[in-house]
Amino acid sequence: MVLANDEASGNEVIADAHVLPATHITYADGVTLLAYLKATRLASGYITVPYTALDAKPAPFMAAFSSQGPNTVTPEILKPDITAPGVSILAAFTGEAGPTGLAFDDRRVLFNAESGTSMSCPHVAGIAGLLKAVHPDWSPAAIKSAIMTTARVQDNMRKPMSNSSFLRATPFGYGAGHVQPNRAADPGLVYDANTTDYLSFLCALGYNSSVIATFMAGAGDGHEVHACPARLRPEDLNYPSVAVPHLSPTGGAHTVTRRVRNVGPGGATYDAKVHEPRGVAVDVRPRRLEFAAAGEEKQFTVTFRAREGFFLPGEYVFGRLVWSDGRGRHRVRSPLVARVVNTKKKHISIA
Repeated sequence: MVLANDEASGNEVIADAHVLPATHITYADGVTLLAYLKATRLASGYITVPYTALDAKPAPFMAAFSSQGPNTVTPEILKPDITAPGVSILAAFTGEAGPTGLAFDDRRVLFNAESGTSMSCPHVAGIAGLLKAVHPDWSPAAIKSAIMTTARVQDNMRKPMSNSSFLRATPFGYGAGHVQPNRAADPGLVYDANTTDYLSFLCALGYNSSVIATFMAGAGDGHEVHACPARLRPEDLNYPSVAVPHLSPTGGAHTVTRRVRNVGPGGATYDAKVHEPRGVAVDVRPRRLEFAAAGEEKQFTVTFRAREGFFLPGEYVFGRLVWSDGRGRHRVRSPLVARVVNTKKKHISIA
């Protein structure tokens, strides 16, 4: 059997444990094969012996089944955060079922090729565990920041990562990028967050004090009250990415604040480089962060303004902010996401 992808599945192939002699081909190859079958009365073909192909190109690229952004609940927080290996991963397998999971499949294997978030998630969990071992004083937020800000967004051909249809992927597909564990161990700067930050984030989402108190159980006698700041927005959470989904089309400024901590070996100076989203001006202040010692924190602001005539209302556009120490050792990269919305009410005549 020849299993060809449909157009939606694109050019991604997965190692499935077929129950009969079979091969899996891409949509592009399927179109070529179908054209050959239609043009030839006596078509012939064969399936080669399986082998492992190393250094495949391009890689990595986003799987067709991978969940996509934007975050429909809280669009001010970019989702997904990160991407990791999750297609045709050789994994330990149960002896209670066959590799296909079908009732009549009586084959039993010690390992099987598995795909999905259930494969990419263990990669990231393992990386987080290793980072905690190397940096036992890091918080979960600091570990997440290190993973996100050191991720790659280019494939092994030095081109922007693509999706399964070989079209350019976006942060709504890969988040901050593809994990790079070794770089995450030495990120230079981290965007940290503590319990107060997250409780204030709940305030920004509209939760009241009684609901927020349930998240504080175990912190003391159970009667703690978190005082919500007078003015706080979801995008003010100290996250390693910045998303502004409600930017004014008239050029009004939208400013968010971030703080970073120097986790390098000593003093350092970082300069900002901004790749602006299409149709949006981005201003970072200050443009230089000077740290006298390890552990020191600095704060900066990122201001977004729509460029009149250069955007499509309702369309998400993407950029990035990179803090570099100038020595090539540390490049702290954060995705920038913006959407310009038309705030004018539409009047529809029914006369």
